[in-house]
Amino acid sequence: MSRKRILYITPAIFPYLQEDYITSICRFLPQGIQERDNEIRTFMPKYGLINERKHMLHEVIRLSGQNIIIEDNDFPLIIKVASLQAVRMQVYFIDSEDFFRRKALYLDEEETFFDDNDSRALFYAKGVIETVRKLGWNPDIIHCHGWLSALVPVFIRTVYKDNPLFQDVRIITSIYNDHFQDKFSPNFLKKLKITGIPRECLTHFKGAAGYDTILKTAIDFSDATVVAHPNITPSLKKYLKKYELPIITHPETEDYLEFVDEYNHFYEELLEIAPREF
Repeated sequence: MSRKRILYITPAIFPYLQEDYITSICRFLPQGIQERDNEIRTFMPKYGLINERKHMLHEVIRLSGQNIIIEDNDFPLIIKVASLQAVRMQVYFIDSEDFFRRKALYLDEEETFFDDNDSRALFYAKGVIETVRKLGWNPDIIHCHGWLSALVPVFIRTVYKDNPLFQDVRIITSIYNDHFQDKFSPNFLKKLKITGIPRECLTHFKGAAGYDTILKTAIDFSDATVVAHPNITPSLKKYLKKYELPIITHPETEDYLEFVDEYNHFYEELLEIAPREF
C-alpha cells in the first residue's frame, strides 16, 4: 500500500514522562509505523514535569501565537518541538501557561482532580487540530490515545467537517485503563456548545460528565476503536457492543515493537473502508 500519513494524539510519551504502559505504547507505536516508511506527526502536552533543557525542547515560532477560545476567554497556544535523535522521531508539544505548566498531570498535591481538566482537554484537542491546520498537513488516519485526546473525534466530525484536510480522514480511538471516578466541571457542556459542536452531538454530556462520558462521545465519532488494555471500564465494554465498528484488542506482549505490524495492517484495512457518515 502507498505511504500513509498518521497523526498520533497522545497524553504522554516516554522518555518525556516516566515509562509506563501508555507512555511506552505512545512512544514505540509511532516509531515503528514511521520505520515502515510512513509519515507521522505526534503530539503530547508540555506538562511542567518535562525538563525542557534535558530534552532540548524549543518553540516553533511560526506555529505559536494562535489563541484558543474557551467560553469568553482567549488562551495563547505555544507549540514546542523536540526530537528523539536515536530514532529520528519528532514530537510536537502543546504548551499553555494556563493549563500545562503545573508540575502534575491531572491531580494536585492532595490527589484532587483539577477542576479545569475539562478545559485542559478542550484546549489540547483544539490546539492539536489548529496546529495541524497551520502545518497544512492532511492525515489519512488520526489515532487518539486516552481520555485527554477524546474530544478530537467530535471536533473533526462537526466543527472541522468541511475542512479539506480532514474530509477523508479515518479516526481511531484507543481506550486504556486511565479511568477516574471524578466528574468534570458542571459547565463542560456549555463550554463545548460555544465551540460550535451541535447540541445533538453532546447527548452524553447531559448531567454530570465524567470519564465514560468523554470516551463514549469519542467512540460515537470514530471509525474504529482499539481496546488497548484489558481493564477498560465495564460501561465502555458494554457500549462498544452496540457498534458495528472495526475493533481490535492490543496484543498482550512485553515487546512493544511486536505489535507494530498488527497496527500497520489494521490501518491499511481501515483505509480500504469508506469513512463513516455523520
